Amino acid sequence: MICLSITCQMKIIVKSDPADLGKKAGSGAAQIIRAAIKKNGFANIILATGTSQFETLNQLTREEVDWKQVTMFHLDEYIGLPESSPASFRKYLKERFIQKTGGLRQVHLINGENNPAEECLRLNKIISNTQIDLALLGIGENGHLGFNDPPADFKTEEAFIVVNLDEKCRRQQLGEGWFHEIGDVPRQAITMSVKQIMKSAQIICSVPDSRKAQAVKDCFENPVSNLFPASILQQHPHCVCFLDKFSSALLEKNLIDMNIQ
Repeated sequence: MICLSITCQMKIIVKSDPADLGKKAGSGAAQIIRAAIKKNGFANIILATGTSQFETLNQLTREEVDWKQVTMFHLDEYIGLPESSPASFRKYLKERFIQKTGGLRQVHLINGENNPAEECLRLNKIISNTQIDLALLGIGENGHLGFNDPPADFKTEEAFIVVNLDEKCRRQQLGEGWFHEIGDVPRQAITMSVKQIMKSAQIICSVPDSRKAQAVKDCFENPVSNLFPASILQQHPHCVCFLDKFSSALLEKNLIDMNIQ
């Protein structure tokens, strides 16, 4: 366990590269899901998207899991973007996860083409009485969690909210190749709120790539602050963050025993 603050409860595991990171994160996620099914007869999970989740979801869909007992919630989606767009997170989840499972118990995707306020209300009602067993997350280049860009709203009790995307967030989406030019990147999204994310019983956060190194340093070496949204993970009692040697490169070596696994 690597702990970078007095209040930190999360674990950090550093792997050699994104592929190893994904294998470990995906297999760990499968163990949690299987345990929830064994205990309750079903499991409820939250899935993130983006390039950070490629290897984790790839491993997870290879695992032996009774997917017909799993309900999936969607972390965030652009407002106004059609599902036919290569950047659509609904499209991403259907192709990279849902179709590979052979069928889930229930799927709750965010439809960013609906009226945003009505879509938030619809999703809020669904999740309001649902205990989430596991959330799979990433961290943005600006430290965002979901699309909760800084300064993130740490106080709202609403489960799903409409947010404005900041410039660094939008440029990350462009840089990852989801859009052809910055003008194509939507300016608003629906995202699960920070408080709702933190209600998850367990969290696995996958953060590969040198592009995320500064965000990792900011979120894990500073006190919890809405200026570094993912810093809130320090306070989650059952959070494991998987880094690689690139995303962990800026962490203070005198604060941690950096053992590359």
